[in-house]
Amino acid sequence: MAKSSSLNVRVVEGRALPAKDVSGSSDPYCIVKVDDEVVARTATIWRSLSPFWGEEYTVHLPLDFHHLAFYVLDEDTVGDLAPRDISGTSDPFARVFWGSQSLETSTIKKTRFPHWDEVLELREMPGSPSPLRVELWDWDMVGKNDFLGMVEFPPQVLQHNPPNGWFRLQPFPRAEEDSGGSLGALRLKVRLTEDCVLPSQYYQPLRELLMESVLGPAEEDAASPLAVLEELTSGDCRQELATKLVKLFLGQGLTGPFLDYLTRREVARTTDPNTLFRSNSLASKSMEQFMKLVGMPYLHEVLRPVVSRVFEERKYMELDPCKMDLGRTRRISFKGAPSEEHVREASLGLLTGYLGPIVDAIVGSVGRCPPAMRLAFKQLRQRVEERFPQVEHEVGQDVKYLAISGFLFLRFFAPAILTPKLFDLRDQHADPQTSRSLLLLAKAVQSIGNLGQQLGQGKELWMAPLHPFLLQSISRVRDFLDQLVDVDGKEEAGGPARALVPPSVTVREGYLLKRKEEPAGLATRFAFKKRYFRLSGETLSYSKSPEWQMRSSIPVSHIRAVERVDEGAFQLPHVMQVVTQDGAGAMHTSYLQCKNVNELNQWVSALRKASAPNPDKLASCHPGAFRSGHWTCCLQAERSASGCSRTHSAVTLGDWSDPLDPDAETQMVYRQLLLGRDRLRMKFLEDSNMHTTLEADSGACTDALARQREAAARLLEVLTDLDQAHEEFQQQEQGKVVWGPLRP
Repeated sequence: MAKSSSLNVRVVEGRALPAKDVSGSSDPYCIVKVDDEVVARTATIWRSLSPFWGEEYTVHLPLDFHHLAFYVLDEDTVGDLAPRDISGTSDPFARVFWGSQSLETSTIKKTRFPHWDEVLELREMPGSPSPLRVELWDWDMVGKNDFLGMVEFPPQVLQHNPPNGWFRLQPFPRAEEDSGGSLGALRLKVRLTEDCVLPSQYYQPLRELLMESVLGPAEEDAASPLAVLEELTSGDCRQELATKLVKLFLGQGLTGPFLDYLTRREVARTTDPNTLFRSNSLASKSMEQFMKLVGMPYLHEVLRPVVSRVFEERKYMELDPCKMDLGRTRRISFKGAPSEEHVREASLGLLTGYLGPIVDAIVGSVGRCPPAMRLAFKQLRQRVEERFPQVEHEVGQDVKYLAISGFLFLRFFAPAILTPKLFDLRDQHADPQTSRSLLLLAKAVQSIGNLGQQLGQGKELWMAPLHPFLLQSISRVRDFLDQLVDVDGKEEAGGPARALVPPSVTVREGYLLKRKEEPAGLATRFAFKKRYFRLSGETLSYSKSPEWQMRSSIPVSHIRAVERVDEGAFQLPHVMQVVTQDGAGAMHTSYLQCKNVNELNQWVSALRKASAPNPDKLASCHPGAFRSGHWTCCLQAERSASGCSRTHSAVTLGDWSDPLDPDAETQMVYRQLLLGRDRLRMKFLEDSNMHTTLEADSGACTDALARQREAAARLLEVLTDLDQAHEEFQQQEQGKVVWGPLRP
């Protein structure tokens, strides 16, 4: 029996944030902290006081976590002091306060990177212990000095854990008044879910009902337990339910029958082929989540090269005359006064220069598309052809293609091009210019996915210069879709899946800086060497470069902790430690530096997930390093001293590569049924009364009502059994009864 806790966080936007830069703007980003550990960081939105992030995170948590906090920060104030002078620098000095005493450092002129190395001595005064406060100020010759930030340490910290390292500057306690009466607003959506996951056998009856739904005859689709569950699910919960169901059926090797079942129900209730799969039904959401779960490596392989080019080259492209900046194009590339026609021709050339490789990569990717996706598309095409034969519908010729391209292009490729960060294609959001270029490319890919049906229509007639290229691409896309569904087999290869990613497959890779073992006499910056790391479910390996044949490796099964390291340990940011135990029982620590906090979060989360099944995890560790004969975090002089900070092995970021957990997934389905239990009972009674009224009738209607009654009754019975199991567990937790065998 296990307890699980997950946090769904959507960081939407900020509004009316204070200006922190000399330009009168800010470069804001938001961080999410759990028990003082940064678990997620949004991208930086440059030059904005009302940023829109729209980023969503799922954070897996221990049940005993205490604090959840959100911070909105300005990018260029982290590690650097904020500029306060018109020159873009500051003249900083520090004031130290302890009780009634205060001292000041000297002023260092014209810098944002001051280094004082001064010793200020304050003598202890009688009375109760006082906090120590260090304030940083910008000295001004004319007018009052400007406040830069402060750090405060409570008395107990001074007594037991003397500060030594980098500390983030905080605003004055009355910072709201200092910023003109408002620090702005942050819009969030947070949902905490805590679940008690029972032993697997108690979920088996519910799983069997769901499996029977997709394996039964097609004529019983509308009266199956899964159909009842779909009717009870509101739009807000549909995406989460779709994700859990896809994972559940994937683990049973039945994703194909599950998606085929939903497709049959969707096409049966659709009369206009132009509206097929256009709504956010359970069928649409399930196929969308299925593509993300099994197709993300495929997406990265197809799109990453061109998306990276767009970010790196930062070319100016615009076709809409209302948005053209002729002054900008004059500064960049044109001689004389450019016209709209010049800008349009240059932009058209650049856009087709990116679109060509995108289309080439997609149509040439048949062999790289996961077999499970190809089989799902084959089934989808078959059901659509049966429902909308060409002889009955003028658009029937394209429906069989549109059904697939609507998912693959409109719900997979195009959104990834538009927002690469949300699909793990980039670490940062695009700047405004690159974002506009990505939008134009995404629109073009959408048009190709629509097979040109809407070309020349609507308000965006300025896209017309691209139409010849798009029309040429459409015939290639049709051929690609024909090849994509030309695959044999009716079941997923390999049967039931235990994980979305096999243990031998690389789940994360890239360059990191690794600290040498026990460097003697080396400065910190020389102690870290650049190495290329690869993480799979089996090993963490590294070498000088991706092509280097000689590789060192650490078995994942040896990992005992993965934790962040205080910046003060090496005077370096974004450092993590991987604590391992060898066969002889000796402990070893590898220190790895990432290039930014996003990369740090992703590596920490990936390593914790890979090592999650390991026994003998450490309950505590040192967030510092053992240097100069003591730990930098707690000043203990013994290298073998017990850790001074608890570990966070249960805190991970949810993503597409999360391991399958059929019990937790079935628990979520049970929770969803609980929300609709009253409606389920009403439906059961309503169907019962209706059946009594029509008892004298015969035929398909009465049979369908009987099957619905049976499905509702079986679901209610399963809910009752699970209710009892949860109730007995809660009583055991409260010490009222001894846990015993439950009725399966």
